Amino acid sequence: MEHKIKKWKLLESEYLYRRPWLTARRDKVELPDGRIHPEYYVLEYPSWVNIIAITEDGEFVLVEQYRHGLGEVGFELCAGVVEDGEAPVDGAKRELMEETGFGGGEWELFATLSPNASATNNLSYTYLARGVRRVTDKQHLDATEDVAVHVVSREEVYKLLSTGEIKQATMAAPLWKFFALER
Repeated sequence: MEHKIKKWKLLESEYLYRRPWLTARRDKVELPDGRIHPEYYVLEYPSWVNIIAITEDGEFVLVEQYRHGLGEVGFELCAGVVEDGEAPVDGAKRELMEETGFGGGEWELFATLSPNASATNNLSYTYLARGVRRVTDKQHLDATEDVAVHVVSREEVYKLLSTGEIKQATMAAPLWKFFALER
């Protein structure tokens, strides 16, 4: 006999905390078997974008910055939040320009991931941008951002990834996909 997975029924929803970067809600849900679960917590975030940016010379544009959640400085893909009313690809292009000064190139949606499907409601879109070039040396950073831009070889990116120096899961997964498909 085949077991068919069914959606839960939302009975009530209450916002516990609403801030621009963190919204938490408590849902009361009914499970498919009729049991009531009175406290299921969901964190709401806007959509995120990451960019695998490759220059005209085949080098990768990475950023290095401090991440307070881990208390570490590390290497990452350029990334950011999609603004209200903004298409994810436009947010990705904006973030790449703001953080690195790189732009142009050919863009394609490369991966769409859920950062944590059990507890968050957002998606992370990764774009592959080939043939980007430096357009400006000026960065337009948020108040808490201190971002160093690095243009590195494919081999260096692979080493950072394989040694665990790129820790952000929504960035590591698309990079592993890239290296699996682009042998």
